[in-house]
Amino acid sequence: MVEVISKLYTPKFVVILLAIGVLALLLGCTPSHPQSTFDPAGPVAEKQRDLFLIIFWVAVFVFVLVEGVLLFALIRFRRKRGQDEIPVQTHGNMPLEIGWTIAPIIVLAVIAVPTIIYIFDIDRSPGPDALTVNVIGHQWWWEFEYPEQDLVNKHVITANEMHIPVNRQIGVTLRSDDVTHSFWIPKLAGKLDVIAQNENRMQFTATRTGTFFGLCAELCGEAHANMKFRVIVETQEEFDAWISNYHELAERPPPTGDTEEALGYTVFASKGCLLCHTNSGPASLEVRQSLMDAFYRGELRYPAPNLTNFGTRTTLASGFKDNDPDGNNLRAWLRDPNDVKRGNRMGELANVYVDPDSKLTEVEISALAVYLLSLK
Repeated sequence: MVEVISKLYTPKFVVILLAIGVLALLLGCTPSHPQSTFDPAGPVAEKQRDLFLIIFWVAVFVFVLVEGVLLFALIRFRRKRGQDEIPVQTHGNMPLEIGWTIAPIIVLAVIAVPTIIYIFDIDRSPGPDALTVNVIGHQWWWEFEYPEQDLVNKHVITANEMHIPVNRQIGVTLRSDDVTHSFWIPKLAGKLDVIAQNENRMQFTATRTGTFFGLCAELCGEAHANMKFRVIVETQEEFDAWISNYHELAERPPPTGDTEEALGYTVFASKGCLLCHTNSGPASLEVRQSLMDAFYRGELRYPAPNLTNFGTRTTLASGFKDNDPDGNNLRAWLRDPNDVKRGNRMGELANVYVDPDSKLTEVEISALAVYLLSLK
C-alpha cells in the first residue's frame, strides 16, 4: 500500500489534484446556481454581494502582502551553505511593533465604513407603499400571510410559495411557532433568524421576475435540510390575479355529484384532514395557535399548510417535490409521507397513517389527489 501511494504521489498527480480542487471551487461559486449569492436580483442582495467583494479583495491584498513578505524573508535570509553561526536576534523593534499594530487598524477601518453604511441601508424600515408579508416558520414548512390582501375579513394565507410583485418593496415580519429557524432567499435578501415569542423584521425588493429559491438556514430538527420554499416574483397584474384567484377559491362551494373530485372532497372532510388543514380560506391566528397548543398537549393535531389554492402551487412537501399535473408525486405523498420525506408531522400524527384500520385505499388516494389538484 505504501508503495502504491508513493507512486501516485508525484508532482503531476499533485497538479491534477489542485486543478480539480480549483475547478470545484469555481463551479461552486458560479452565479447561475439557483442559490448563488453572486447573482443578486434586488438591491439588498446587491449590497450584500458588494460588501462581500470589498472584504474579499481586502483580504486578498493582505494575504498577498503577508505571504510576499514571508517568501521574501525565507529566500533572502535563508541559511547558506557553510553558515553555522546563529543570526543576530532582535527583540522589541519599536517601528515594527507600531507598524503591525497600526496596519490591522487601518484595514479594519477600511472595511468598517462600507459595512456600517450597508447595514443601516439594508436595515431601514419599509416604506408606506411596501407589501406586508407575515412569515411563520414551522417544523418543517413555511407559512405566508398577506394581511393587507383582505376580502370580507378573509386575508390570504398560503404555504411554501411566496408570491410578490416585481419592483415593489416587501416588508416581512418573521416569527416561529416552535424552534428557531432562519429565513434566507440568497438572491433577494440575507438571512434573518425566525424566533419563537419574538418578531423580527426585514425588507427587500425583487428587480426581476422569476422563481427564486429559499430555505431555512438554522438547524431546526430532522427535516431542516428539506425545509425549503420558493419566492415567485411576477408583475403587479399577475400578483393581483393570484390574490383574486385565492379569494375565489376561498368562496368556491365544495364539489358535488358522482365525480372523483366530489369523492376526494368527501375523503378530505371525513378522514381527519380538516383537523390540521383548511381548504376554504385562512384560519384565524387563534385557530392556528389552538392547534399548536393541542400538539403540545400530546394530541394528534398540528398547524398544517393551508390548502385553499393547493392546485396553483408548483411544489409540495415544503418544496421537496414538484407538484406535477399528473399527481404522481402527490399520490406518493398521500400514500406514505415518510417514504417521500423523512421528518414530517403528517406521517407522524394523521390518523390514516397512525391507525392501520383507517389507512387510505388507492381509490381514496386517487380521488383525494384529484380534488386537491382542482383547487386552482
